[in-house]
Amino acid sequence: MKKAKLFVIVLGSLTLLSFFFSCESISDFDTLGRIVTSGIDAGMAIAKAAEPITPEQEYYIGRSVAATLLQSYDLADEVKLTAYLNKICMALVIHSERPELYNGYHVSILDSDQINAFATSGGHILITRGLLSCAENEDALASVIAHEIGHIQLQHSLKAIKTSRNSQAALATGGLFLNLTGNEDLMDLADMMDASINEVITTMVNKGYSKQQEYDADAAAVKLLFDAGYNPHAIISMLKVLQEKQPRSSGGFAKTHPSAKQRIKEANKVLKKYATSPEAINRNKRFNENVFL
Repeated sequence: MKKAKLFVIVLGSLTLLSFFFSCESISDFDTLGRIVTSGIDAGMAIAKAAEPITPEQEYYIGRSVAATLLQSYDLADEVKLTAYLNKICMALVIHSERPELYNGYHVSILDSDQINAFATSGGHILITRGLLSCAENEDALASVIAHEIGHIQLQHSLKAIKTSRNSQAALATGGLFLNLTGNEDLMDLADMMDASINEVITTMVNKGYSKQQEYDADAAAVKLLFDAGYNPHAIISMLKVLQEKQPRSSGGFAKTHPSAKQRIKEANKVLKKYATSPEAINRNKRFNENVFL
């Protein structure tokens, strides 16, 4: 890995140098020195973009995103209900292909009537009271949590980080040209575009994932529900409730998710190979004991 990283750095540097050696703009050693330094910086940026994100980085990035979200929402003081949601979460992830994260999975309740939920790369799942109130039973509630787990396990938020890294690498490469042209306006533009990873992910969460990512998270949720012994078809009943409420809801799911109608259509394609599970009396009892309407 170290050799590969060094190779990329050197290759990036030599590629940039080869371009400038062919230009008439190199008239002194100061200019050549700046080219060499900038070329190495660009090569290192390209190598950084190629590096995998470690579990530790994944967690701390996700924690920062969660902290940013909590600047806009208050946590609900619901100890018993929060514990209940985390038990459901553990029942789902223990049967998944990724049962452990760097610091585990954690579900919290946002004290908001808005119908929404968020999942960060660090395993933080934040669900509003408004969305919880849409669940008619534990299986439907589990489908909400399973959907957010799907986003985490499919690493949807990390794709934004990788895109950001590639942008930073491009900026570093472009910086070589900017430094030589001395155009301060272009330099200011490059600095403005060089956003932090936190800002990129937060923006993505506010705007929502792509439609395909939402469909993929639903598909992952179906499998999680089935493997954990929940009724995988509960996701349809949950989506039907959201379909009814979406037109009357401002922001939240209505803003960041595809229409519930389209999600139902896509989820039904996946559900063809999953049988409907029988109603579970014990699960309904637990749900009724944790009524949060």
